[in-house]
Amino acid sequence: MTDSSSDKPSLLVAKGTFEAMRGAERDLIRNLPALAKYFDVTMATLQSSKALKQCCKENSIPLLKPKVAWQPKNGALSRIWNRDLRNSTKAWRGIEGLRGVLASTDAVHLVSGDGSLGLIRLVPKKTPFHLHMLEPHRGLYEDVLHLGVDGKPKRNLALTRFALSKARRDDRRVIFAFLKRPKSRINGNSNYSAERIQAVYGCEAGFIHPSVDFSEFTPEATEEENQAWIDLDELPDPPWVTTIGHAGWVKGGWETISMLAGSGFGLVLVGGGIFEEVEGLHDHADARGVKLWTPPLLTNLQLTGLMRRSVAIVSMAHGEPFGLTPIEAFAVGTPALFVDEGGFQDTIVDGVNGRLLPRDDAMAWQEALNEALEADIKKKWAKAGREKIAELDLSPDAHAKRIFEVIKELNES
Repeated sequence: MTDSSSDKPSLLVAKGTFEAMRGAERDLIRNLPALAKYFDVTMATLQSSKALKQCCKENSIPLLKPKVAWQPKNGALSRIWNRDLRNSTKAWRGIEGLRGVLASTDAVHLVSGDGSLGLIRLVPKKTPFHLHMLEPHRGLYEDVLHLGVDGKPKRNLALTRFALSKARRDDRRVIFAFLKRPKSRINGNSNYSAERIQAVYGCEAGFIHPSVDFSEFTPEATEEENQAWIDLDELPDPPWVTTIGHAGWVKGGWETISMLAGSGFGLVLVGGGIFEEVEGLHDHADARGVKLWTPPLLTNLQLTGLMRRSVAIVSMAHGEPFGLTPIEAFAVGTPALFVDEGGFQDTIVDGVNGRLLPRDDAMAWQEALNEALEADIKKKWAKAGREKIAELDLSPDAHAKRIFEVIKELNES
């Protein structure tokens, strides 16, 4: 690798958008300072966020972005004709200074998401290139994103699959071209996401887990957290559980409300969503007698405080590629009750550090909620959860070191 102004190799880290500030965005921001210990990092994005700007400023990481933020198109015709791929490539090309960085950087680390794949064709073929594909585009290869908040199809699924044929061909073409590059590699973020990548693209993929930072999700409440908590509006009457993820069917909110009916537990759903879907969840909760609170965007301190004060963190999400929420729950010591599917299986050992539960057994879920109320079980699960974090070595520094080793191997290949 070539030297820059320091003795560290240079690395362009890129992700299409940060506006949503969900798990993938929070994880990348969390890992940027650690990556900067191993690399001379430049960050590039089509759509920044306040948290990303603050992180880059505090860690002296150059941030490249367009003068006008790129926005993915939500119209049906745009999705059918896959216009975002072409438009995002054009937007990447228009970022001032990016062309020079691409010409000189020692490697590229690209995190998947809206607009991300448009960068691929702009990266010189000789440049070592790591694609952290958190999951294949679910809207193209699964039906779950085409269901309404209640799980019913938004439109005829057969026609939807047919309409997206071009977009699927384009997506595969981009990935197959990436895989033909001399120094390229794809990693998922869990065993499950690696299996999905292989199933969709027919290629071998490893995985690099996300991370958790104990300075962010502290085992004990800090003064700053307590103050942030005071600033929150009224919550449902205790006891309540928390689920994290937007209101759509894919995140399991509707099913979680159904499961809680008659249990006496309220639900806090963090993640927002489109107005009609959030209202649909509120209507469903009212009909099932479940108290539901959907707060506005929370700060990290408020989120930590919310998790700490919940009886449990729960999720019935469909095919979650990894799921940051279980390890964040481990860190703060709140019981983790999750559906026995997807990437949750990488971190939760049923009955040891939380529960992995069948989707359709409401009685098993409610029994687990009562377990979570028991102080001895909560303490045991919290201890085992933190041991699991240590076993998997899920620190930001370990994450950055894994990226460093991948780039090193690509450079030597």
